[in-house]
Amino acid sequence: MREPTGTDESTRRDLRRELLAAMSEGVQVPWSEERFDDLALRIFRYQAEFNPVYRALVEARGMDPAGVSGWRQIPPIPTRAFKEFSVAGSSPEPPQARFRTSGTTGGRERRGEHPIRDLSLYRASLLASATGFLRPEAELRGPDWADRSLRVLALLPDPQERTDSSLAHMAGVLAEAWDDGKGGFFLDTEWRIDHLGFQRALDQSAGLGAPVLLLGTAFAFVRWLDGGPTRTPLPPGSRIMETGGFKGRSREVTRVHLYAALSDSFAVPVERIVNEYGMTELLSQFYEPVISEGVDPGPQARRHVGPPWIRTRVLDPETLEPVQPGRTGLLSHLDLANLDSVSGVLTEDLGIQLPDGFRVLGRVAGAEPRGCSLAMEELLSSTGR
Repeated sequence: MREPTGTDESTRRDLRRELLAAMSEGVQVPWSEERFDDLALRIFRYQAEFNPVYRALVEARGMDPAGVSGWRQIPPIPTRAFKEFSVAGSSPEPPQARFRTSGTTGGRERRGEHPIRDLSLYRASLLASATGFLRPEAELRGPDWADRSLRVLALLPDPQERTDSSLAHMAGVLAEAWDDGKGGFFLDTEWRIDHLGFQRALDQSAGLGAPVLLLGTAFAFVRWLDGGPTRTPLPPGSRIMETGGFKGRSREVTRVHLYAALSDSFAVPVERIVNEYGMTELLSQFYEPVISEGVDPGPQARRHVGPPWIRTRVLDPETLEPVQPGRTGLLSHLDLANLDSVSGVLTEDLGIQLPDGFRVLGRVAGAEPRGCSLAMEELLSSTGR
């Protein structure tokens, strides 16, 4: 791995400063194609020069980074690369965190890892998006606005105990910024629910009238509902963030059924139940904009949108060429918040491109898609593996 140079660090400082300033604008300020292209291409050229793994891929493809003229030409790396390589660029300092994937598809020894050099980028992207899509009434005050008038109750482990979980860390950031001091985390490190503690917290929240942000994975909510809790109406202004998470689990329910059950159990309108779609490999997240737009087409017809510093393409699973709008393909994201790793990430999630956003259809079943497999073989070959 090449050692960082003065040019390396000075370029990074400039890009980081620009990203943080852009994130401070919030998510409702649209970016022109020209603005995104300009920053995306500068980050791509920086990563192609100073990230050894990514540089090998770019060179193997015979690409001249200076000749790439648009963000759609920037090559992504498959998510499996996060299991095979350290995807971080050269850095004079150790990472501030190491987030690891759940390992439900390849065993714990095959968990992907995303070293996070700079948690301030993650925090800035996270708070800007969460504010814009979960608390849009607060966005004009800026993403770092810390109005601790919500109670944050998380069916997630304490981030201090699960430091490798990006999801737990996310909940910790939201609690730090928004919680009224009486919220908490109600899963242990093995992701088991503290039923008694959670019910007590719900009862206290209902009695005191503090609006609640209730968040957790779909599976945790199903487990809670299966436990037969009493109906606990939460105060007006409460909202629920559901993060998916059925993969590899024993039971699934439809979103319509789950949202109806959550709405009935907590007296939170379905239009204030929001799915968040994120990945360990990305520092930005996507949300269903039902609260921010004030329109809910129903759980089955919703879409996901992201902040202005991320773009998504839908690619053919065989060829990795873009599919026609409305056709199913693999989701490929370009997240500029991934400054210190690789911005372009090719997933194994299926989706459909919509005029403004995309719809997630689920994980590819069975074998790795041929396009992902070929891209991974190319990456392994280019690095001499």
